[in-house]
Amino acid sequence: MTEIHDLSALEQYRLLQRGDLGVLEVTEHYLERIERLDGELGAFHTVTAERARRRAHALDTSEDRTAPLWGLPSADKDLTRRAGVRTTFGSRLFEQFVPESSDEIAQQLDAAGTVSLGKTATPEFGLPSYTENLVAPPARDPYDTALGAGGSSGGAAVAVAAGLLPFAPGSDGGGSIRIPAAACGLVGLKPSRGLVPAQSGIDSLAGLGVGGPIARSVTDAALLLDGMIARRGGRIRHHFALRAPEYDDGQYLGAAVRGEGRFQIGLTTDSPWQTDYDITVSPEARAALAVARDGLVELGHGMEEFSLEPAPEYPGAFRTIWQVGASLIPADDSTEHLLEPLTRWLMHRGRAVPASQLASALATLSAFERSIIHQFDRFDAVLTPTLALTPRPVGWYDQEDGEHNFAQQVQYTPFTSFVNVSGLPAITLPVHRTEGGLPMGAQLIGRPGGEATLFALGRQLERRLRWEHVHPEVWQS
Repeated sequence: MTEIHDLSALEQYRLLQRGDLGVLEVTEHYLERIERLDGELGAFHTVTAERARRRAHALDTSEDRTAPLWGLPSADKDLTRRAGVRTTFGSRLFEQFVPESSDEIAQQLDAAGTVSLGKTATPEFGLPSYTENLVAPPARDPYDTALGAGGSSGGAAVAVAAGLLPFAPGSDGGGSIRIPAAACGLVGLKPSRGLVPAQSGIDSLAGLGVGGPIARSVTDAALLLDGMIARRGGRIRHHFALRAPEYDDGQYLGAAVRGEGRFQIGLTTDSPWQTDYDITVSPEARAALAVARDGLVELGHGMEEFSLEPAPEYPGAFRTIWQVGASLIPADDSTEHLLEPLTRWLMHRGRAVPASQLASALATLSAFERSIIHQFDRFDAVLTPTLALTPRPVGWYDQEDGEHNFAQQVQYTPFTSFVNVSGLPAITLPVHRTEGGLPMGAQLIGRPGGEATLFALGRQLERRLRWEHVHPEVWQS
């Protein structure tokens, strides 16, 4: 028997539009699964069941169903403020914090018609690439709960992979959408800098952090991205001077549904981290890359292997930005004991960075951005592994030695952060399963504003591999 969570987000939306499903009916289905299954998964920090029911009832009794995500359940990453809902930022420092106002992305998702079921798990202030904190249990990979879900949008990925949500918004400052999506067998898209007005990256340090979708399929990811983009008169509504691509309502869903085009693709296993760290691409990651490469070639796309130009200045500059980003954490001598060791180390290192070093790092990363865009210019998309290793065990990361922790993160995720630095869009696709059944992803990096091409390529592969029908055992629970 088909259950609601067996349907794609797009199928659920269409049934809601026709009145064949009720918003409260769908909401209750997911709330029941969360209550029954999440104790072993750690997808949610906070569940707002009664609030969700009131919202669902209001939508059911409304005559206006025109919102692009009308009636679909979602949840906020616990870095997003929502008025009246506990927002911890994954930290004991804010364990009981309840904001009085909502962040713009929460307001945008409300305007798009979603029903928020609560807050999904994130590491402390979203800083590391795994979702383990001292506020709540770790977010565990539904394919093997001894393994971590990745981060920092780990709770969102767990919820989608386990059928606790049809899709979920995430944020990505160095791979935080793509890492957990790959670890949990999902599609995850980091948009171009400036595309999503409410989480554009323009106002983040070095322009790194942007918001984007996590979903089981390419079409569902495109549906959510369309809903995350504000519109006014057919144009993207921005609060800054940067001009984004022209946009028509639903254009990314249209690109994904059509899945058309032939493109020239570059392939590389190089990383700008390899000058400072020993980067080893595991056999499982290489197998996933080969599946994506061979599938794209068989679909008629051009494929050319190439090497990245050495960038010995990149690792130090990115480390500086990562540390300085933690310097603004509002902790002092009386409260810093509430922070986790890694966060304290980052905060103190960041506060000790001279202004001249920060200015130099920003200039270095700006030059690196121009270099990457120039190197990728002859391709419509560039194919890399998403992760270098299989999903890491819970507790694998060093919680005391910040330098060792950083090295571990680089060795697991050497292909994601440089995409944030360059401001380019990138999508991870769940193309492969290991002998033990673990998901492995491949990453496609697009041109500036090239999301439609990534959705088209992803949908073409999806038609061949049918990954949207592959689920962990908990799916049937």
